Amino acid sequence: MIPVQVMWGVRGTLLAVLLGSVQSPSALAESCRLPPRHAGVAFPVEQVEAGWACRLQPIIEDFTTANKVGPIRTPLPESLYVYLLDRPPTAAALVNRLELGLYKAEERGPGRYWGTDGEGTSGLVELVYQDRTHRMYYLEGTHDSALLRHIVGKAVVLLHMSPGKDAVGHDVVETTLVAYTRLDNRLLAGLVSLVRPLVSSTITRKLTKGVEAVNRLGLEMRRNPRRVLFEAMDPPALPPEDVVFLQEALAGMHASISAPQKDQPSK
Repeated sequence: MIPVQVMWGVRGTLLAVLLGSVQSPSALAESCRLPPRHAGVAFPVEQVEAGWACRLQPIIEDFTTANKVGPIRTPLPESLYVYLLDRPPTAAALVNRLELGLYKAEERGPGRYWGTDGEGTSGLVELVYQDRTHRMYYLEGTHDSALLRHIVGKAVVLLHMSPGKDAVGHDVVETTLVAYTRLDNRLLAGLVSLVRPLVSSTITRKLTKGVEAVNRLGLEMRRNPRRVLFEAMDPPALPPEDVVFLQEALAGMHASISAPQKDQPSK
């Protein structure tokens, strides 16, 4: 029989080891710091939770590719742009119904979505951080194409938004995207120097195409709001709250466009 004193001594030692191996939140945050600037753009990385910082850090520090897209101007008022940005299923449904792309998205929990571009790329997207002008996302997904067969990887996407006006005074949102990707495929990871240019060009094309789809959606909302509403309400209609928001936002957008601008003489 093992003496009680020995048992308690072993338990105490194990407890001390376990407690010593668990870092406090402050220590964890200290050990997983993210750089504040990415492709010349500043992001509030100090606001990212410690647990997320430790998941993002390896991708950012040991990336396979790093890509920047933008700044690109989207012809939408800030409120409408942010509404669609934070509701991927709604944005994807409108893009699809208006034949601007093949995107589909489904909500998989708070701030978590599954999506596909209809052209071989799909995966899960999780919102890591948001404020008025920034979004940070963590992605896990796959890509299949004739040149890149079943690519598996993770990504960090940083988004910076800046609302403003175009040359004639219409509302726009200027967007810059920075994306870091890290391949999980062992074979491709070993050939990273060979596949990096191909992977990088594919990612840039995907990011650019996504932004362009949103731009085309914005232009369609300006030019043909009735068609947009028709597609939103055509069975199966979008959720009622989305339809109501779109009705109000498009009406306000059309009124703003129709009204004479201060720097433009009224006719």
